[in-house]
Amino acid sequence: MDLVVFLPLIIIMGAFMFFASRRQKKAMQATIDLHESLRIGDRIHTTSGLQGTITGITDDNVELEIAPGVITTWMKLAVRDRIEDTADDDAVDDSADDSEVGYADEQSGAVELTDRPAPKTDGN
Repeated sequence: MDLVVFLPLIIIMGAFMFFASRRQKKAMQATIDLHESLRIGDRIHTTSGLQGTITGITDDNVELEIAPGVITTWMKLAVRDRIEDTADDDAVDDSADDSEVGYADEQSGAVELTDRPAPKTDGN
């Protein structure tokens, strides 16, 4: 009798665990595929947010050029994703007026574009 009461809960918990483990396996496989597909010259992000260009690869490490002539060594596990080059990055949007200045509303977080100059602050 008590088992019948808990049976739906057990089924729901089992389904949740099944789908959670499946999602985790997919994410792990995507990370493994990314690390295996890295090539010299790829632009990447690290887990700490650093951007760099791969200049060398070993089984466990990548060498990243983070500035001209500055090369650092990172574990492959620190590579979060590849920066994909798109043609949109090179295009310049000329539709925006250069005289517009954005102001952030502190309470709502909304940004308003106006032609008035930015407010002066005392440096604080």
